[in-house]
Amino acid sequence: MWDDRFEQILRPFLPFLPPQEELTPESDLKDLGLDSLGTVQLLGTLEEDYQVRFRDSALTMDTFRTAGVLWDTVRGMMQQSTAG
Repeated sequence: MWDDRFEQILRPFLPFLPPQEELTPESDLKDLGLDSLGTVQLLGTLEEDYQVRFRDSALTMDTFRTAGVLWDTVRGMMQQSTAG
């Protein structure tokens, strides 16, 4: 799945996710309260914490649809930055 840091970054942007509820790869981020402003702030936080840069092709609603898709995107960017 993902590392603890990813969930720690993501949870504050999900106001409808109770603290005791599990965040799963299928969790729909919009349903959990991620709005457009939160998406922009989350994007910046992920780039800063993981030292990656989202490519234009990754800046779609689909990237931020579920926790699993977002993590796969971040993980892919980390692998590209270490390979490059």
